[in-house]
Amino acid sequence: MRSGGKNPVKASGIDGLADGNPPMNLSRRTFLQQLAAGAAIAPWVTTGLRAQSANSIVQHASFGCAGMAMSDLKALSKHTALKVVAGCDVDEKRTIEFRKLFPDARIYRDFRDLLATEKDIQTANVSTPDHMHGPIGMAALNRGLHVYGQKPLTHDIYETRRLTETARKKKLVTQMGIQIHSNTEYRTAVKLIQDGAIGKVREVHTWSSKAWSDNQPMPPTGDPVPEGLDWNLWLGVCAEREFIGGGWYHPGNWRKRLDFGTGTFGDMGCHIYDPVFKALALTAPTSVRSEGAAPNEHSWAADAVVHYVFPATKFTAGKTVAVTWYDGVQRPPEAIQAKAVASDLDAKANEIPGQGSIFLGTDGVMVLPHVGMPRVIDAQGKSKPVTAVEGANHWFQFIDAARGEGKTSAHFGYAGPLTEAVLLGSVASRFPKQELKWNAKAMKFTNVDAANQFVRRAYRKGFETPGLSA
Repeated sequence: MRSGGKNPVKASGIDGLADGNPPMNLSRRTFLQQLAAGAAIAPWVTTGLRAQSANSIVQHASFGCAGMAMSDLKALSKHTALKVVAGCDVDEKRTIEFRKLFPDARIYRDFRDLLATEKDIQTANVSTPDHMHGPIGMAALNRGLHVYGQKPLTHDIYETRRLTETARKKKLVTQMGIQIHSNTEYRTAVKLIQDGAIGKVREVHTWSSKAWSDNQPMPPTGDPVPEGLDWNLWLGVCAEREFIGGGWYHPGNWRKRLDFGTGTFGDMGCHIYDPVFKALALTAPTSVRSEGAAPNEHSWAADAVVHYVFPATKFTAGKTVAVTWYDGVQRPPEAIQAKAVASDLDAKANEIPGQGSIFLGTDGVMVLPHVGMPRVIDAQGKSKPVTAVEGANHWFQFIDAARGEGKTSAHFGYAGPLTEAVLLGSVASRFPKQELKWNAKAMKFTNVDAANQFVRRAYRKGFETPGLSA
């Protein structure tokens, strides 16, 4: 099954290439075999960026043509050394702006068609719904492309681990779309913590006011598929099901759904946990416990409270360090918030942000808004001056590194473990009030075996991906 069922798709992309037909007589089976063996990618890798001059133009493809993908494209395309030559989106209506901004670029419906046909591309951004981050990202890495992947890196822990390993093995340039990572605000916060501005960190409390959740019953299924949307391709690796209208899945509320999004934590956790992870040089947590409600059969729950225990680092106090996440209406306890008030600042300056973190140290406290400059309070409860650290362009950093100039700071080697930690919280939410002990090396929960079924999922037939599928 390749079409949307009720709405057969139209020809798209390259002249003579009808969506649903293998390009250039390359069958799906052959394409997958080539990716797995690396036979098809060898010439593309060896003639890639490393063989070009520093003045060469990078040919770029975008997986996704609207929403976050368009935001990434607008930022990436400001780089004078990048040319957007192809885009891919399963919804024709979401390619309108892309066509206007990049009139010479070719457009595809199926990511596999793009990868099989566009032999001269060297970089790509993967900015689709979460459930397709893993398979598209892995297919792009298998092709030898440098990849800018939106957060969370993938939908499932296993996918994240494999993408991280593959990027490292192939020595490809990668960057996760946690752009605040490169901003002055977050860079300043990291330096303050690592310079000992509040001593050693005892614990951290992080939160987001967003609520990507739904406790309402699922509406009746079987609505007509909107014209121009290939529902089968939108589902991708997920099990077949009928379309539901009213925005239940597409284009916006997929983040709420268990199979397609990762809830508020997956959306915002990779952003807000980032400076915590970086500043404290955290590794994999040893345990995670959710105090919030469990998701229902189709959607993530609201108002999460998730407790992590991480091994100690040189920037923390004690043998372990506790990091707690809150979202929706949940917030750190009043006693914790009270520690984040400086006696020499007015009420406005002491406000607790709608999203952010509180770091509690042996010699003070740091409040870090998302997104805002950190506020440091000394052991006597007085504010301390903060010297800003220069920021960087997160998207340009990726393009420059792909051209052999410098390195990325949120490469998958860093962003992978960060994403794994966040996704562990999503798994824990399915087992409320149970401590889940995590063996990162084995990629396994050691005390609640039922949780291991959520580490990795099977891909739907026809969407198998070398390096990810069983």
